[in-house]
Amino acid sequence: MRLGINLGYWGAGMDADNLEVAREADRLGYAVCWAAEAYGSDAATVLAWVAAQTERIDVGSAIFQIPARTPAMTAMTAATLDTLSGGRFRLGLGVSGPQVSEGWYGTRFDKPLARTREYVEIIRKAMSRERLTHEGQNWTLPLPDGPGKPLKLTVHPVREYIPLYIAAIGPKNLEQTGEIADGALVLFYAPEHAEATTLSSLRAGREKAGKDLEGFDVVPTVPMALGEDVRALADQFRPYTALYVGGMGSAKQNFYNKLAQRMGYEKEAAEIQEKYLSGDKEGAAAAVPHELIDSTSLLGPVERIADRMQAYAEAGVTTLSLTPAGFTLEERLAGLRAGVEALDRAGVA
Repeated sequence: MRLGINLGYWGAGMDADNLEVAREADRLGYAVCWAAEAYGSDAATVLAWVAAQTERIDVGSAIFQIPARTPAMTAMTAATLDTLSGGRFRLGLGVSGPQVSEGWYGTRFDKPLARTREYVEIIRKAMSRERLTHEGQNWTLPLPDGPGKPLKLTVHPVREYIPLYIAAIGPKNLEQTGEIADGALVLFYAPEHAEATTLSSLRAGREKAGKDLEGFDVVPTVPMALGEDVRALADQFRPYTALYVGGMGSAKQNFYNKLAQRMGYEKEAAEIQEKYLSGDKEGAAAAVPHELIDSTSLLGPVERIADRMQAYAEAGVTTLSLTPAGFTLEERLAGLRAGVEALDRAGVA
């Protein structure tokens, strides 16, 4: 199991600190540095900036939003980032959610699985540098009865094959991800529930492709807080958990809420969502069970974190992507260093 770092979103006044976190992760031997996008900072610009100021660490999009770019544009961006970084780019994709897709990009959030499959097909074809033609439900290339002609990518990526990841939560999306991608980006990954909530679906998808999970990268993003008082540390992540379980999506369509239900928190998930969507964010955070936070985070002293890292490795994780808590740069850097120490103690590197 390797370690990664997820820097999340940018533009909140901590960009210089984020760059130092990326540099320290590079120095410590972390495998990959991920950046996110929603409707603020875009991930491609951030990753180019980070790649220019690091040496060894991979840079990855977690995620590029599918409604934000045409598939050919994403292929261009991936090839360019791979070239600029010297072969260190990982392409992570996701459909985002209905609020962002329809409210920010003006793209209907319909048939996300079919759209993702077609998107990946076009990207794979474009990055193979063959002349691009495609006839599908969402894209036709070139457009018929017009001046367009089949073109091929002019940029030569450093590597012949850029690894492609998909952000997946629900069983059908996980199964398709196992079938068509090289890795899965997941949130709220609890080792105790991993087989039922994640691995069984990924495995089914790999079997469809005539493969198994060998070589497939399972990448959960996991909050981490270092200290002695586990309950107090967990409380730091109550607003974060409430946001996803309660407010990330609509009352009818919230993938994280459904995940919490599959983990056995049906009543709690309903209460969190009801309070969050009614505007009671503090009440929603208070309703988050401690056990849910503890099982999906790394909390406590280094020894306890090492034990949990061992559990993650045994539960199929191949890259553990950390988000160290802290309001200061030094706190976050200390978390990075503790992550390396814990991984060494766990003996799963």
